[in-house]
Amino acid sequence: MVDMKQSTTYTRDRETVISLTQKLVQIESVFRNDGKGNEQEVANYVAEYLRNLNLGIEVHMEEVTPGRPNVIGIIDSKKPGKTLLFEGHTDVVTEGNRDAWTYDPFGAEIIDGRMYGRGTNDTKGNLACMITAVQSILLDQESFTGKIILCIPCDEEGLMLGIKHFIAQDWADGVDGAIICEPEENQVCIAQRGAIRLRVDIYGKMAHGAISWSGINPNWRMARFITEMEKLEKEEQERLGEDPFLKWPSITPTILQAPVLGDAQINVIPDQCMTTLDIRTVPAQNHDELLAKIEAIIARMKKSDPDFKVELTVLDNRPATYTERTNPIVEAVHYAVKNVLKKEPIYNGVPGATDGTFLHVHGIPIVTIGAGDREIPHQINEYVDIEELAETTAIYREAALLFLAGEDQ
Repeated sequence: MVDMKQSTTYTRDRETVISLTQKLVQIESVFRNDGKGNEQEVANYVAEYLRNLNLGIEVHMEEVTPGRPNVIGIIDSKKPGKTLLFEGHTDVVTEGNRDAWTYDPFGAEIIDGRMYGRGTNDTKGNLACMITAVQSILLDQESFTGKIILCIPCDEEGLMLGIKHFIAQDWADGVDGAIICEPEENQVCIAQRGAIRLRVDIYGKMAHGAISWSGINPNWRMARFITEMEKLEKEEQERLGEDPFLKWPSITPTILQAPVLGDAQINVIPDQCMTTLDIRTVPAQNHDELLAKIEAIIARMKKSDPDFKVELTVLDNRPATYTERTNPIVEAVHYAVKNVLKKEPIYNGVPGATDGTFLHVHGIPIVTIGAGDREIPHQINEYVDIEELAETTAIYREAALLFLAGEDQ
């Protein structure tokens, strides 16, 4: 078997992806609430880069919210066949305290084979890989059938407005498989944990802490509710066992606040207590059934305590995903990894949700794979190994050609 890493194509693409990653990272695309930062500049750069290749890529830019556009690139072979989608977002999380960084968070400096900076790992490096892979296919005039869509959305790190808009505008219709370009150490991730985010408000009656019988303390009731959630978590874990890719389902109280409005005082019983639950699920769980179990717990608590007044608000509800190994998109990625890395692929799952969640809900089989240590996203001194960027580019290139080979190839 030919070693792809020794080819002139690999060498050329390696230089291209390193340069492109640096340029993308050097454009700050943190969404800042003060309005001074967003994805507009980096989206403009990507759109112009694709146009200036002069390789026949059809480029669209659509504003999702002010200053936050999606970029869409269409590569049409003009031959009937399947449609492959690559997805990589343009936004990055805040750099936090810049003084805590050893390197400029937007400098994209290369030190000892690693590039440092916000987005090198999550996920501008992989965005550069997918663009470079398609550029490489076109430069080499490789034969393929069907279409390739480059989906480059905004707001993956927030409410995922970009991918929702992309789907709402019908761009995802007719897509046969999608590669989600996220940092997964080039492991073939065929599962993702789901997410339910709940806000729980429990109401009481404000009173003097020394005269507790004159009030209704929501904190006692919240404590009992959280204890019930811990019991439910253990029940779900015992019922389902450990998922081979995603480990354990979980129910995690995160924010706990009382009072919700006004100042807290040690001698005052608050009138309201609020918590948020970050619930992470595995494919074997049904979200409607899980929410029904929580509602049943609340109903039982109300029955035993007439002063138990609670309001439950679902803030987010994203199902877990799973794609069978026999699906054509998984098989294409499998053999691409095997051909490029010269080893059997490692299968895994994504511990959180990605834009791919909504593509999955839309009926598109997804695989998540990309360069970068899985533990590094959102950290100080974020980095990616530059050789891994080159390997990922080659994997994306090979996967596209395998998936779109057509019956006569």
